[in-house]
Amino acid sequence: MKVRSSPDITPDIVCQHGLTLEEYRRIQDLLGRVPNLTELGIFSVMWSEHCSYKSSRYHLKKLPTEGPRVLQGPGENAGVVDIGDGLAVIFKIESHNHPSFIEPHQGAATGVGGILRDIFTMGARPLALLNSLRFGEPDHPRTRFLLNGVVDGISSYGNCTGVPTVGGEIYFDPCYNGNILVNVFCLGLVPSDKIFLGNASGVGNPVIYFGSKTGRDGIHGASMASSEFDDSSEEKRPTVQVGDPFTEKLLIEACLELMKKDWVVGIQDMGAAGLTCSTFEMAGRAGTGIDLDLSRVPRREEGMTPYEILLSESQERMLVVVKRGMEEEALALFRKWDLDAAVVGEVTDKPVVRIFENGNQVVHLPVELVVDGALDLERPAARPTDLDAINRIDLTEIPEPVCGDEVLRKLLASANIASKHWVYEQYDHMVRLNTLGLPGSDAAVLRVKGSKKALAISVDCNSRYCYLDPFYGTQIAVAECVRNIVCSGGMPIGLTNCLNFGNPEKPEIMWQFAQSVAGLGEICRFFDIPVVSGNVSLYNETLGEAIYPTPTVAVVGLLEDRSCHTTQWFKESGHLIGLMGLTLEELGGSEYLSVRFNRVEGKPPHLDRVLERSVHEMCLALISEGLVVSAHDCSEGGLGVALAESCISHPESPRGAELHIESTIRHDACLFGESQSRILVSFPENNREAVEEKARIMKVPFAVIGKVGGDSLVVNVNEEEFIREEVATLKKLWMGALETYVR
Repeated sequence: MKVRSSPDITPDIVCQHGLTLEEYRRIQDLLGRVPNLTELGIFSVMWSEHCSYKSSRYHLKKLPTEGPRVLQGPGENAGVVDIGDGLAVIFKIESHNHPSFIEPHQGAATGVGGILRDIFTMGARPLALLNSLRFGEPDHPRTRFLLNGVVDGISSYGNCTGVPTVGGEIYFDPCYNGNILVNVFCLGLVPSDKIFLGNASGVGNPVIYFGSKTGRDGIHGASMASSEFDDSSEEKRPTVQVGDPFTEKLLIEACLELMKKDWVVGIQDMGAAGLTCSTFEMAGRAGTGIDLDLSRVPRREEGMTPYEILLSESQERMLVVVKRGMEEEALALFRKWDLDAAVVGEVTDKPVVRIFENGNQVVHLPVELVVDGALDLERPAARPTDLDAINRIDLTEIPEPVCGDEVLRKLLASANIASKHWVYEQYDHMVRLNTLGLPGSDAAVLRVKGSKKALAISVDCNSRYCYLDPFYGTQIAVAECVRNIVCSGGMPIGLTNCLNFGNPEKPEIMWQFAQSVAGLGEICRFFDIPVVSGNVSLYNETLGEAIYPTPTVAVVGLLEDRSCHTTQWFKESGHLIGLMGLTLEELGGSEYLSVRFNRVEGKPPHLDRVLERSVHEMCLALISEGLVVSAHDCSEGGLGVALAESCISHPESPRGAELHIESTIRHDACLFGESQSRILVSFPENNREAVEEKARIMKVPFAVIGKVGGDSLVVNVNEEEFIREEVATLKKLWMGALETYVR
């Protein structure tokens, strides 16, 4: 049977589909004929940057992806890591940047829906969501609108599906004025022997579509996410999908019930590129083919063409292959959950996807050509010519404050440091009662019901550091994320990443990407943390202005005993305060430099990987032996902000502290510099000898620098008072800054 013909393919049509003429000629050569328009649409989405990773996979292959706990690494819907006792965690982080900038509520909501499906598709009940959000400068005319829309989209979708959003991060910077970032992480729990993969195996097995009906929303969404924004970006609203969280909840329950049966051969959600992607990828993983009948696909709009059906990115849709003879039982189960469902195809022995409509063949494509045929590009890379000048900083030009009070107040009120309670209070973070602590500490911690275990999760990236040095900036992102995990009592067991960069066709951007991935691989190998899943989001720029490199990382940690869960706030008056690590004279890329002087320059803080690992090990040892009662890492805003947060972040009773610090460096670098590998801890006075002995044995720089107590934060440097502020005043400032802005 011949493939149905279509209008002639012109260079203009090829260009409209986001393909180069070179790629089109490659398609013709490999196919041995001219593709029709529907087939061209399939290539346009499957060979897009978003789906094919054609600019990034050369570099991603260098990441460490294996380990004794890894049950499934990159290549499936999400990564799987064993946590013992017959259980495993499934997790991944993904982006929904372009749609969220165009339509913030739906863009963010469908980002949540997509990452949820990646998790429960593999057999896990989703336990928790995190998000990493980036917006433009607070004074930009669109920032408030985008922030409110994104937060509303995340909260409405997550709350309706009954999956708690337990933490995250929000940054503001002018580089995101024209291209915000919405990265969403999800984690689920599953029996380690009940993991489902996206394979279309078993010749003759039926292929079943289930979920929502197919509409015209989201067509070319993957292609849109693989191009820059320009003045016409607002016109791309039709490519933004519309989500229905109530249908998503039905999908979750239907899938988990289905997976208790012995029917499922393979299953995958219809995310980017919709029915096209799920069909070709499932066949590709199994080395099989699929015959698909579009006339059976449930649809909510009349007159849809094969092109529209195949490229639609309507949400809440799944594709499952079940054992032959079990299709009626599967359909009955889906009907019970009030989901549209139909047998739409069959697995075949030849690795070809044939697609029919009303008996006419409209697509005939080799699976391998579509899935793996895109060029594996090694794009040119060149270090930015202006980076040397940006990396230079002369501290003699930076006036040192005589008193630190005003600086501390400014930092606590800055949008990047101020409390994000206005955001996370809109999220249901306690549903299902797995959350051990409210958001606001270094990492979120979740109980593993039926055991003593708990899971710690955190997400992190300082994109300012990555702009100044993408190699070390990325390493710092990993180091800080791991510090957040260990400060909460967890041992890191796996990492996922969302690599957000500008246009890879520009050598400077490609250099940033290559350097970032190289740094990520090196630090993960050093810490022995496997990268088990991830996402790449490129073309994040508008009118030629790229975002800062933003390689967001999320780390999962395991607490064998959840009684070791530790939070960042000071607990009791009279407890001693100690600092692990070294404070150096470095201000490059700091929040202090940005807030006080509006300067982004210098080099990121130095990262001593050996010291960093020793600090992690010491912190975990102190927590496991019950020697410390709080732990908080020093990051944005440095030691001064870490001290203030430890005083004011207690959900019920803030506590003051008095510090006596000996320093040979500038006072502003001592208190507001962002030296790495530092953790602030507090402990009863009678534990001092044991804590100091632990530091001596583990060769970690450590000093007792003060005591908890009083109503004020008082910091003396070399016996001279540098900061004195009432804790109540600091808390009011810190808690109210973001809320005042968004209102």
